Amino acid sequence: MSMGTIFWILTVIICGVFLIISIKVKEQANESFSQYAIGGSSFPMILIFFTQFATIMGAGNFIGHAGSGYEQGVGWLAFILGEQGSKIIFSLVFAGLAGHFTYNTMPEMIDDLIVRDKFTRALCGILGACIMIAWVGGQGKAFGELFQVFTNANPIPIIFLFSVIFIVYTVMGGVYSVVWTDLFQGIICLVFGTVFYLFAFSKVDFSLAVLGSRLAEVGKGELWSFANVDLMGSVNKFLTGLIGVLVAQTYWQRCYACKNAKTARNGLLYSGIICVVMTMMTALVGLIIMTMNQDLSSGNAMPWFMMHCTPPLIAAGIFTLILCAGMSSADSCLNSAAVLVVNDLVRPFSRSSDRDLVKDAKIATVIIGVASSLAAIYASSVISLFAKAYSMAGSGMAPLLCIGLVWKERKGEKTEMSRCNSRITPWGARAGIVTGAVLSQLSFLGNNAVLIGLAASSVVIVAVSLLTKNVPVEPVFRSEGDEHPIPKMEK
Repeated sequence: MSMGTIFWILTVIICGVFLIISIKVKEQANESFSQYAIGGSSFPMILIFFTQFATIMGAGNFIGHAGSGYEQGVGWLAFILGEQGSKIIFSLVFAGLAGHFTYNTMPEMIDDLIVRDKFTRALCGILGACIMIAWVGGQGKAFGELFQVFTNANPIPIIFLFSVIFIVYTVMGGVYSVVWTDLFQGIICLVFGTVFYLFAFSKVDFSLAVLGSRLAEVGKGELWSFANVDLMGSVNKFLTGLIGVLVAQTYWQRCYACKNAKTARNGLLYSGIICVVMTMMTALVGLIIMTMNQDLSSGNAMPWFMMHCTPPLIAAGIFTLILCAGMSSADSCLNSAAVLVVNDLVRPFSRSSDRDLVKDAKIATVIIGVASSLAAIYASSVISLFAKAYSMAGSGMAPLLCIGLVWKERKGEKTEMSRCNSRITPWGARAGIVTGAVLSQLSFLGNNAVLIGLAASSVVIVAVSLLTKNVPVEPVFRSEGDEHPIPKMEK
């Protein structure tokens, strides 16, 4: 039996398991929009840990980061440190705070605590959804590249096929489908991930010194050196990963879904630490592959390694690992994007009932799944999708979030739900979001684009807020159930 056939069999089995899980949780998820979006803020530590871990360890962390390590060397660790280390920073600084609340999305929290403005909320919803769409598209692109190498299949139909799979079981069970399938996927990732790294590093005798010397032997010694690394480029990569994760809905959503603040903080902290180590090891695997073959494209580095350097059993295990990792990230981000769209673009502007919001979320899931497929097809690489979305959303939203939480009208007052306490005005928020998002995408700013975007957004937020302190805005309409007067109780 060929490896391609084995991979298809594994795919069918795993997808069947996910479908069964989604059918079992479907009824509970459809009880209300809150249940569909955050599970009624009831999830315990074991579910939160594994859903955070499985979501973080997507296909991009095994194919994308291996390819970037293969191509850019140890300099790529700066992006990984920002992207993955930011989960630890988030857990220590924000997760405990978010865990007290029962919001559905981070833009809703900004609307309630920082600036009561539905247009600001909508802008944040759009930018936040961009990150989620990029993540879903990235998983599809990774699967397309993987199946192309092993089965010679056209990657475009593969991307659409997996998008349909993501859509079906996410639509059925909402966040319940996500967390329960992530429990299964997270365990698979831990077990097969350990096997994968042990096998890969055995190729260099488990020695970084051996890896460095072998890179030098094949004329790629510069990949093992920080001497030629662009400092500003590395800072930009670090900040891109950091701010992108800071405003990523999927992490905030998990915190709102926790039964208490302690669970939110510890679940992300422990999963974040493990993911930092595993993702850096994946980039080093890319360098191990470079010592074996110097003529690969970044997207084909990991598939080539699986096809030519691993025995069938190990290859099947790695494939299962990547499949589960990619699907866990895709379903999480697809659900998060749909919740963002409905909660922050539809809900503030309509009088939809709770039942209508659930239906809208399912429709949004389908539309976003299709959009993610198109993003995957036209993106140059898995990581390029993430980086562009991270920089745009992070530069637009991170300054608003951070300044809004510390620049208070009533100093010393504890942050509580339904108590807006910030000096930022709606016009300051709107101007700052647009400024940061636009500047971060201007290519002529080079490696300084994210830094300039963050700085400019911060200045604009403060300056415009001071100038428009008493300027009236359109009253905010809040639909049924859009108020959250009672935070979670600690248990």
